[in-house]
Amino acid sequence: MTSPEQNRRTAIAFYELMFNACRPREAIERYVGERYIQHNPQVADGKEAFAQYFERMAAEFPGKRVQFVRTVAEGDLVVLHCHQTWPGDHDWAGIDIFRFDARGKIVEHWDVLQVIPTAMAHSNGMF
Repeated sequence: MTSPEQNRRTAIAFYELMFNACRPREAIERYVGERYIQHNPQVADGKEAFAQYFERMAAEFPGKRVQFVRTVAEGDLVVLHCHQTWPGDHDWAGIDIFRFDARGKIVEHWDVLQVIPTAMAHSNGMF
């Protein structure tokens, strides 16, 4: 069984490799378990669908980046609060939740995304 801190580091490494380095297949090989359950309605279920989606995103949005603003790890779950930059599109605030198996591999993913607006009703910012 891996610790929440180990899972937190794994989630960040996975995200860095698949999103910033644009190597989703390598990220899957290193960090994902036997099955990958996807809850994002824009991405089909499974490892192959995930790889294809992020290969397409890398081609359509070269230079896309994610920055981790805060992270939370508890039990078998890790939450990443992220600032995503998509060149030629909006910047997004995202919350990603990853569930880990007993071997410390990612097996499930949920996310919510919100466009970062140019004007806000407050001065607190999104992060």
